[in-house]
Amino acid sequence: MDLKQHIRTVPDFPIPGILFYDISTLLAHPKAWQAAIDQMAEIIEPMKPDILAGIESRGFLTAAPLAARLGIGFIMIRKKGKLPGGTVAHEYKLEYGTDVIEVQDNIIEPGQRVVITDDLLATGGTLAASCDLIKKVGGTVAGATCLIELTFLNGRDKIGDVPFESMLAYDS
Repeated sequence: MDLKQHIRTVPDFPIPGILFYDISTLLAHPKAWQAAIDQMAEIIEPMKPDILAGIESRGFLTAAPLAARLGIGFIMIRKKGKLPGGTVAHEYKLEYGTDVIEVQDNIIEPGQRVVITDDLLATGGTLAASCDLIKKVGGTVAGATCLIELTFLNGRDKIGDVPFESMLAYDS
Protein backbone atom coordinates (compact mmCIF):
# COMPACT_ATOMS: atom_id res chain seq x y z
CA MET A 1 0.00 0.00 0.00
CA ASP A 2 1.34 3.44 -0.94
CA LEU A 3 0.79 5.37 2.27
CA LYS A 4 1.79 8.66 0.63
CA GLN A 5 -1.56 8.49 -1.20
CA HIS A 6 -3.19 8.92 2.22
CA ILE A 7 -1.24 12.04 3.23
CA ARG A 8 -2.97 15.25 2.26
CA THR A 9 -0.89 18.32 1.50
CA VAL A 10 -2.29 21.72 2.43
CA PRO A 11 -0.57 24.73 0.84
CA ASP A 12 -0.02 27.92 2.85
CA PHE A 13 -0.80 26.37 6.24
CA PRO A 14 -0.25 27.54 8.93
CA ILE A 15 1.34 30.50 7.15
CA PRO A 16 1.91 31.45 3.50
CA GLY A 17 4.74 29.54 1.86
CA ILE A 18 4.44 26.42 4.05
CA LEU A 19 3.25 23.11 2.60
CA PHE A 20 1.61 21.22 5.48
CA TYR A 21 1.63 17.41 5.42
CA ASP A 22 -1.68 16.41 7.02
CA ILE A 23 -1.98 12.90 8.50
CA SER A 24 -5.72 13.32 9.20
CA THR A 25 -6.56 11.54 5.95
CA LEU A 26 -4.26 8.65 6.90
CA LEU A 27 -5.91 8.36 10.33
CA ALA A 28 -9.36 8.34 8.73
CA HIS A 29 -8.55 5.40 6.42
CA PRO A 30 -8.65 2.23 8.57
CA LYS A 31 -6.58 -0.02 6.30
CA ALA A 32 -3.94 2.65 5.67
CA TRP A 33 -3.75 3.54 9.36
CA GLN A 34 -3.35 -0.13 10.29
CA ALA A 35 -0.62 -0.53 7.66
CA ALA A 36 1.16 2.53 9.06
CA ILE A 37 1.02 1.14 12.62
CA ASP A 38 2.28 -2.23 11.36
CA GLN A 39 5.22 -0.62 9.56
CA MET A 40 6.07 1.65 12.50
CA ALA A 41 6.00 -1.32 14.89
CA GLU A 42 8.49 -3.13 12.61
CA ILE A 43 10.76 -0.07 12.72
CA ILE A 44 10.55 0.33 16.50
CA GLU A 45 10.76 -3.29 17.66
CA PRO A 46 14.50 -3.73 16.89
CA MET A 47 15.24 -0.63 19.02
CA LYS A 48 14.06 -2.68 22.02
CA PRO A 49 12.26 0.11 23.90
CA ASP A 50 10.95 -0.22 27.44
CA ILE A 51 8.60 2.71 26.86
CA LEU A 52 7.51 5.05 24.05
CA ALA A 53 7.41 8.82 24.39
CA GLY A 54 5.09 10.81 22.14
CA ILE A 55 5.70 14.48 21.37
CA GLU A 56 2.68 16.76 21.74
CA SER A 57 0.29 16.46 20.10
CA ARG A 58 0.31 14.41 16.93
CA GLY A 59 3.10 12.24 18.31
CA PHE A 60 0.51 10.96 20.80
CA LEU A 61 -1.48 9.58 17.86
CA THR A 62 1.37 7.30 16.85
CA ALA A 63 2.99 6.53 20.21
CA ALA A 64 -0.12 5.40 22.11
CA PRO A 65 -1.32 2.70 19.67
CA LEU A 66 2.27 1.59 19.02
CA ALA A 67 2.93 1.19 22.75
CA ALA A 68 -0.24 -0.87 23.12
CA ARG A 69 0.75 -2.97 20.10
CA LEU A 70 4.27 -3.56 21.46
CA GLY A 71 3.04 -4.26 25.00
CA ILE A 72 4.97 -1.39 26.57
CA GLY A 73 4.14 1.89 28.29
CA PHE A 74 3.58 5.34 26.82
CA ILE A 75 4.50 8.77 28.17
CA MET A 76 3.75 12.25 26.92
CA ILE A 77 6.24 15.01 26.16
CA ARG A 78 4.19 18.19 26.44
CA LYS A 79 4.46 21.94 26.31
CA LYS A 80 4.98 23.70 29.64
CA GLY A 81 2.02 23.71 32.00
CA LYS A 82 0.04 20.90 30.35
CA LEU A 83 0.94 18.00 32.67
CA PRO A 84 -0.46 17.54 36.19
CA GLY A 85 1.77 17.08 39.23
CA GLY A 86 5.50 17.57 39.36
CA THR A 87 7.35 17.90 36.07
CA VAL A 88 10.86 18.20 34.70
CA ALA A 89 11.25 20.95 32.12
CA HIS A 90 13.73 21.50 29.32
CA GLU A 91 14.10 24.85 27.56
CA TYR A 92 15.36 24.86 23.99
CA LYS A 93 16.05 27.39 21.27
CA LEU A 94 13.76 28.08 18.36
CA GLU A 95 14.67 30.11 15.30
CA TYR A 96 13.31 33.22 17.03
CA GLY A 97 13.17 32.62 20.78
CA THR A 98 12.79 29.65 23.10
CA ASP A 99 10.22 27.05 24.09
CA VAL A 100 9.84 24.61 26.98
CA ILE A 101 8.81 20.95 26.98
CA GLU A 102 8.13 18.78 30.01
CA VAL A 103 7.61 15.24 31.24
CA GLN A 104 6.17 14.20 34.56
CA ASP A 105 8.85 13.64 37.16
CA ASN A 106 9.63 10.02 38.03
CA ILE A 107 7.71 8.77 34.95
CA ILE A 108 10.91 7.28 33.49
CA GLU A 109 13.07 4.92 35.51
CA PRO A 110 16.85 5.47 35.39
CA GLY A 111 18.33 3.68 32.38
CA GLN A 112 14.94 2.88 30.86
CA ARG A 113 15.15 2.56 27.06
CA VAL A 114 12.92 5.19 25.44
CA VAL A 115 11.94 5.54 21.80
CA ILE A 116 10.56 8.98 20.96
CA THR A 117 7.85 9.24 18.31
CA ASP A 118 6.24 12.09 16.43
CA ASP A 119 4.22 12.49 13.27
CA LEU A 120 6.76 14.54 11.34
CA LEU A 121 10.43 15.49 11.42
CA ALA A 122 11.08 18.92 9.93
CA THR A 123 13.98 20.98 11.32
CA GLY A 124 14.58 18.58 14.23
CA GLY A 125 14.49 21.15 17.02
CA THR A 126 11.67 19.63 19.05
CA LEU A 127 12.93 16.08 18.57
CA ALA A 128 16.45 17.08 19.64
CA ALA A 129 15.03 18.84 22.71
CA SER A 130 12.95 15.75 23.51
CA CYS A 131 16.08 13.58 23.35
CA ASP A 132 17.83 16.00 25.72
CA LEU A 133 14.87 15.93 28.11
CA ILE A 134 14.73 12.12 28.21
CA LYS A 135 18.47 12.03 28.99
CA LYS A 136 18.00 14.75 31.62
CA VAL A 137 15.53 12.57 33.55
CA GLY A 138 17.81 9.52 33.37
CA GLY A 139 16.36 7.67 30.40
CA THR A 140 18.36 6.19 27.56
CA VAL A 141 17.22 7.35 24.12
CA ALA A 142 17.15 4.06 22.22
CA GLY A 143 15.86 5.71 19.06
CA ALA A 144 13.38 8.07 17.45
CA THR A 145 10.77 7.60 14.75
CA CYS A 146 8.36 9.69 12.71
CA LEU A 147 5.71 8.87 10.17
CA ILE A 148 7.01 11.59 7.84
CA GLU A 149 10.43 13.13 7.33
CA LEU A 150 11.02 16.30 5.34
CA THR A 151 14.55 15.36 4.28
CA PHE A 152 15.28 18.71 2.63
CA LEU A 153 15.20 20.39 6.08
CA ASN A 154 18.00 18.14 7.43
CA GLY A 155 16.32 17.55 10.80
CA ARG A 156 18.31 14.34 11.35
CA ASP A 157 21.44 16.45 11.76
CA LYS A 158 20.10 17.98 14.99
CA ILE A 159 19.54 14.69 16.81
CA GLY A 160 23.16 13.58 16.55
CA ASP A 161 23.86 9.89 17.11
CA VAL A 162 20.31 8.90 18.09
CA PRO A 163 19.10 6.11 15.77
CA PHE A 164 16.30 7.57 13.66
CA GLU A 165 13.87 6.02 11.19
CA SER A 166 11.00 7.53 9.27
CA MET A 167 8.34 5.71 7.33
CA LEU A 168 7.76 8.26 4.56
CA ALA A 169 10.28 10.76 3.19
CA TYR A 170 9.59 13.89 1.19
CA ASP A 171 12.49 15.53 -0.64
CA SER A 172 10.80 18.88 -1.34
